[in-house]
Amino acid sequence: MAQPTQTDHSADPKADTCDRCGKNVAHSKVFVFKALSSSGESSDTGPTTEMNKCFSCALRHRPMLKRSLLAAVVVGTILTALNQGDNIFFGQWTGALYWKIPLTYCVPFLVATYGALSSCKK
Repeated sequence: MAQPTQTDHSADPKADTCDRCGKNVAHSKVFVFKALSSSGESSDTGPTTEMNKCFSCALRHRPMLKRSLLAAVVVGTILTALNQGDNIFFGQWTGALYWKIPLTYCVPFLVATYGALSSCKK
């Protein structure tokens, strides 16, 4: 899985472009992700490839989205069970549950995504 990392690419001319879409990111936010090794696992000791991504490409970075989605499912399910469990168990579906439950899953997804992007911002 690709892991976010912070590095200095000031001497690298390729650091000014997004590796996914080719957009010039010299004057905008750049996010740096570690690429997987050829064996499919990230290595802390061996050479790794780093990918620069613009904001819109970083938001669509699949490994980060998978981790955020997993966090949202786990945390959202626990919070829904704690906060709305009695209503769901007894079948007392009110109109408010139709927006509360999806919001309960959205919040941990957004927090996990924000944390991942904050840790890999250049």
